[in-house]
Amino acid sequence: MSLVDEIPVQVQATYGNVRPVLFEVLHALDKLLADGTSTTIDLAGLPFGPGELDGLEDTLGQGELAAQLDALGNSRIRETAYPGVWWIEHKNVNDEVVGRYLEVTRLPEILCSQDADIGAGRSRLGEMFE
Repeated sequence: MSLVDEIPVQVQATYGNVRPVLFEVLHALDKLLADGTSTTIDLAGLPFGPGELDGLEDTLGQGELAAQLDALGNSRIRETAYPGVWWIEHKNVNDEVVGRYLEVTRLPEILCSQDADIGAGRSRLGEMFE
């Protein structure tokens, strides 16, 4: 065995995706302000290195608004410290993350009432007057 074999080697992968994601958010905010175009960034599809996702979350910070939905698992929607930038995380019934997104929009789509739901609610309310 040579002395080279005794040198401890530690491999650390650096993916460097935080800065490009932040740059994408910056451009998405420009689009939102210019013409109202919303953008969704699928964070689960990006190869974050150890600690990078936490670093992104820390960098974006916490805003004033948050919502939690309970439909086939918990979904947590929260505004970041940058208005119009929303951190969205969906979990299944086993509390495993099944989706993680940044949505650059005025209001996340998941919080908007669907026409079918509005119609059903209107019917129930209308029944009180029959």
